[in-house]
Amino acid sequence: MPHAPIRFLLDYISPYAYLAWTRLPALAARHGRTVEPVPVLLAGLLNATGNIGPAEVAPKRVYIFKQTLRIAHAFGVPFAPPPAHPFNPLLALRVTAAVDDLEARARLVSAMYASAWGGGPGLETPETVGAAIQAAGLDAPALLAAAQTQPVKDRVRTHTEAALAAGAFGVPTYLADDELFFGVDSLDHLEQFLRGEDPLTPDALERWRTLPASASRR
Repeated sequence: MPHAPIRFLLDYISPYAYLAWTRLPALAARHGRTVEPVPVLLAGLLNATGNIGPAEVAPKRVYIFKQTLRIAHAFGVPFAPPPAHPFNPLLALRVTAAVDDLEARARLVSAMYASAWGGGPGLETPETVGAAIQAAGLDAPALLAAAQTQPVKDRVRTHTEAALAAGAFGVPTYLADDELFFGVDSLDHLEQFLRGEDPLTPDALERWRTLPASASRR
């Protein structure tokens, strides 16, 4: 029986999600898996979990760009910040949600990330999003029009709600079978899980779940 795809929860606003995408498809293929890119709204995840984005913390914003540049160098992939950050990724997310074919959606995700973080013109306007669609070999006018329809808008919302129900709190998140992994730095943990070598045991997890708190931050 074939394995279920690894669901990759993404938002183009995250440089970490871009970096994860440069590694994830090959990692999945090594274990006979495919990847299903799932566009979610990071702002929705943050709002629902009472969190704020890393780039919204001034000292952390600077550190993020330093760290992601170093990771990109280690990965050997192009990296350059978009024209502005944070930016509004909603149009790009809706366009991605409008593509049903997973292989075409994967091509589109790569093109979108190249535009946002690979030295491209960004993703803030219909023109730049349309250029990324064309770079993926897809129909830009048709997808831009589809992104304005209520059913496609609802898809991004539904994806985000499903992500929250699965325990997601940010991106990049990977859902492999019933297990959730978060962050570009958890790719090795994901691969260990796929090899059947996850060191996490049910007993250890239950102990952590029931561990009492003896202090709280006011």
